[in-house]
Amino acid sequence: MTAISNGLSRAQFLRMVGGLAAGAGAAGVLAACGDGGSSGDGSATLTVVGVADEKAPLDLLTKAYTDSGAKVTFKTSYAPTDQVQTSVRTQLNGGNAPDIHVLYPGSGSAMSTGEIGKTPGLLADLSGQSWTSLIPANLKSSYSYDGKVHLFSSGLTVIGVIYNKSVFAGANVQIPKTYDEFLTACDTLKKAGKVPLALGAQTPWVTQLITYAFVASNVYRDTPDFDDQMLAGKATFLDSGWKQSMTEYMDLRDRGYFNDNPNGTTLEQSTAMVANGQAAMAVQVAPLLPAFRDAAKNKDDISMFPFPSADTADKVYTWGGANVGIGVHEKSKNKEAALKFIEFLGQQENINKWCEAVAGIPIKRDASSKVDPALESFLPLLDGGRVAPVGQRWPNAEVQPTHFSVIQELLGKKTTVDDALKKMDEVYKKDA
Repeated sequence: MTAISNGLSRAQFLRMVGGLAAGAGAAGVLAACGDGGSSGDGSATLTVVGVADEKAPLDLLTKAYTDSGAKVTFKTSYAPTDQVQTSVRTQLNGGNAPDIHVLYPGSGSAMSTGEIGKTPGLLADLSGQSWTSLIPANLKSSYSYDGKVHLFSSGLTVIGVIYNKSVFAGANVQIPKTYDEFLTACDTLKKAGKVPLALGAQTPWVTQLITYAFVASNVYRDTPDFDDQMLAGKATFLDSGWKQSMTEYMDLRDRGYFNDNPNGTTLEQSTAMVANGQAAMAVQVAPLLPAFRDAAKNKDDISMFPFPSADTADKVYTWGGANVGIGVHEKSKNKEAALKFIEFLGQQENINKWCEAVAGIPIKRDASSKVDPALESFLPLLDGGRVAPVGQRWPNAEVQPTHFSVIQELLGKKTTVDDALKKMDEVYKKDA
């Protein structure tokens, strides 16, 4: 991901992180779409619609593709997430979608692989392409629907703790490896006059991150098939590790580890708090590292570590999921040319280039892969299968915003954990 100047909107986050959330964005213009046409000499014009934070990798790789000798002209446009959630989906249903378009992993949003895949004839099948063998087994469902791969996503992202090294050093705090150590670190930082955890819950999608960080260990470590159980009606949020996770989340509130009035604090404000040293940490998603660094006087002060949500380091799991990617319109008149471009993107060197542009972790790494040094501590968890794609298999698009709202209510002490989870269970069952 390219550097982001001070401040990052909900939509900017969504554009970076694929299926983690679906929310409103800034105004923008979505270019008219449709088939660009092909000619008798095998050349083609491919229309491509992405979200804004796909611009860097797509501009880089479409140019590389044409430079390689491909007889393809690209007509690219980029739009805020809220617009593609409606405009491109409408075009897909009408049969006049762009040849290649943004596609989110998992399910639960209008432009996610699982939601679009429910309607036959909208997404091209990518299963026969060689790069699909690189998809981690526990993330197959994020890329697929009904056993067919429809999403190209070059890499993964994680949720962890973005922190200020200088604040840690000033309070003589080391990176915690267990949850007890984390609580001790928070106590020490609070006594040193620092806000242990900056939380910008006025920005709705931010509310979910701490829950997910806990749930990865509290649920998926011992119940890796939890999503399957939920879909089969054999498990609930209330009677699972979700209850422990939300209880621990609110315990952080009660200990006074958050800034005053999280529901009145924006993402931008919480980012600035960590960057300027007012706060020590924020539980966040990896693509926001550049935004925190840009806001800091010394970029080297900002780094990241896995949220230590377990009693021992070897039991810590992390949230991990596929980054936002692209799909091919099944009814495109240029489908063959579009599929060839996807094959090009699936080459290891191009997977690496895409991930470098968005601070992602390649779905497969080789000697030439470059991972942000702040993310290196996550690699043993990813390589060891200690990763959970929480929230990427919701059965409908209402579960996530319900999660946002109940967390805000909990932070404001307007509901209980049990009632919050009952509300999520009710919404979940609508299409389960």
